[in-house]
Amino acid sequence: MTTLVRRAAALCALAASSLALAACGSTEPGEAPRPAPSAPSASAAAPSRPPTLAPGPAGLTPVFEHGPRAGGRTVALTFDADMTADQGPRAAAGERFDNPGLIATLRKLEVPATVFMTGRWAEEYPDAARSIGQDPRFEIANHSYSHYAFTDDCYGLPTVPEERMRSDVERAYAAFREVGVPDPMPYFRFPGGCYDRAALKALTAAGVTAVQWDVVSGDAFATDADAVARQVLDGVEPGSVVVMHCTRSAAPVTEEAVRTIVPELRKQGYRFVKVSELIGAANGRR
Repeated sequence: MTTLVRRAAALCALAASSLALAACGSTEPGEAPRPAPSAPSASAAAPSRPPTLAPGPAGLTPVFEHGPRAGGRTVALTFDADMTADQGPRAAAGERFDNPGLIATLRKLEVPATVFMTGRWAEEYPDAARSIGQDPRFEIANHSYSHYAFTDDCYGLPTVPEERMRSDVERAYAAFREVGVPDPMPYFRFPGGCYDRAALKALTAAGVTAVQWDVVSGDAFATDADAVARQVLDGVEPGSVVVMHCTRSAAPVTEEAVRTIVPELRKQGYRFVKVSELIGAANGRR
């Protein structure tokens, strides 16, 4: 487990100086809201259950880091939508925990993506959460309700007591339902990427697959979009999961970096997918 925690450390360090590597996708003032997709007909087949991993050793919550390296050049861009319970006053004072330009760029470039959203963010930006959740290009997964750490000593983040870890995850799902997010995925990303055996055990009954990453973009607090793009392009392999952010206040160059990353990876033969497709491929599903 020590090796897995070390892999998480790079992003934890980025998250530490603000508890708000926040999220994405609200509309600009004056922009018309996106219409909800049409309801399926009564004869339409019910969607299949999202793929998950089997429980790990001793029944612990399974951990997914990347998809198969063989069988095709696929890559998943993921965006953490971080907001903690105490950041409402900052949002009320005008701090922007969103990046509608980034979401618009992903839509324009036709890039599917997985957004790991905190419940607190969904409550703060219900229209944006619903818009992302209703867009079939995206999928929303769970990033906890509070964005507090699930281990001690996670780079200064407050800590969720072990007995409240499962309820923190379930509270996020409740927040998604409350704002009208349809069908959030059974995937969970630990705040800061920090976890241990006790955290995996605490979440076993929640039935989620923990999703980490193998490529850290370095976009948090970055000011050089080219450097972010180079870090992603140098790190991506077939099946990679890239962790990025979409907040103007804490990751201001991410959109610019994405506009470089996407065409370059496509030129290299990569196809962008959501995390669910990578997990399905890992399970032998296509």
